Amino acid sequence: MAEKRLMKGNEAIAEAAIRGGCRFYAGYPITPQNEIPEYMSWRQFEVGGTFVQAESEVAAINMIYGAAAAGGRAMTSSSSPGISLKQEGISYMCGAELPCVIINMVRSGPGLGGIQPAQGDYFQTVKGGGHGDYKMLVYGPSSVQECVDIIYDAFEKSEKYRVPVMILGDGMLGQIMEAITLPDMKDVSKIKPLKWAADEESSERNVE
Repeated sequence: MAEKRLMKGNEAIAEAAIRGGCRFYAGYPITPQNEIPEYMSWRQFEVGGTFVQAESEVAAINMIYGAAAAGGRAMTSSSSPGISLKQEGISYMCGAELPCVIINMVRSGPGLGGIQPAQGDYFQTVKGGGHGDYKMLVYGPSSVQECVDIIYDAFEKSEKYRVPVMILGDGMLGQIMEAITLPDMKDVSKIKPLKWAADEESSERNVE
């Protein structure tokens, strides 16, 4: 049953991802998205999922690559310079046609920049960011409720088109509190297995 709550944007994003079927999260702390990994650190265990605080942004995106290749609903999050560090892994996932959800709570730049809200990552996000020849599904929510609604269905979109989905928010959206309606928890046991995934049954499917 849908539930009404007053939540901070970052925490609402994390909860919506959990309810949308995310059962693997790997990330690295960076302001202004730190509430996402903090929330995931205890919430994933409540639903039987996995949380990893990686040693770096590069490690985190490669963990997401592995989880996605195995057919898991995987997510990571970061902010501007952290996304830049993940960029090789993101383009690699696009080349491998692997689904995942990436949250970018944009902060000001250039370089390491500051911690105030910004929207400077637009071109990096929609025009590629790697060496080109690929596109991601990119969503730019304007409210915490839109974040919830988009992320809840983002995994299905990512799996349908076999491409990463990026949610392009900003520090303001992540820190603001808003009354939101949370959707029902999806039954992950009823999620259709991905035929191409390299899970323990993939060899049997390939033989068939």
